[in-house]
Amino acid sequence: MTHVTQSTPGVLRRLLVLAAVTVAAGSLSAAPSLAYDQSGSGSLMPPPVRDEDRPVSGDHLVVTVQGAGQGRDGTYEVFCHPDGGTHPHAAGACRALDHNTRWGRDTFAPVPEGTMCTMQYGGPATAHVTGTWAGRPVDARFDRGDGCEIGRWDRFVPLLPDLRD
Repeated sequence: MTHVTQSTPGVLRRLLVLAAVTVAAGSLSAAPSLAYDQSGSGSLMPPPVRDEDRPVSGDHLVVTVQGAGQGRDGTYEVFCHPDGGTHPHAAGACRALDHNTRWGRDTFAPVPEGTMCTMQYGGPATAHVTGTWAGRPVDARFDRGDGCEIGRWDRFVPLLPDLRD
């Protein structure tokens, strides 16, 4: 009996270490699985991305056009990446938006104050664009009151109707 009593602390210590190792190993098996790549480099690769883990596209805009004329006025939705919505030219609208998007710049920025613009009138058409583009909220207004505003409008055709005659 004395022999068992003297070795009990050593046995308990070993059992505690074994239990700790078992718990640690069990928690590793609950972690996301990693796989070795097939190139033979031996590096670990993350598991493939599941559809539910993919980000939801934030590229959704509502375009309201007034004063542009029959067949051009109305409210349209545009989804990009992938393209869709009620806009009659959704794919072209998304291409125009992509073309006008620059990293670190507001795609829908108004004409800067103090800009020299030609004093020409492009008609009574107005547009209001709201929603989200490239992860940023959008609340932009367009008109055709001078040469700069006409140029800004035309950069967004076909998101906005083409009024160049």
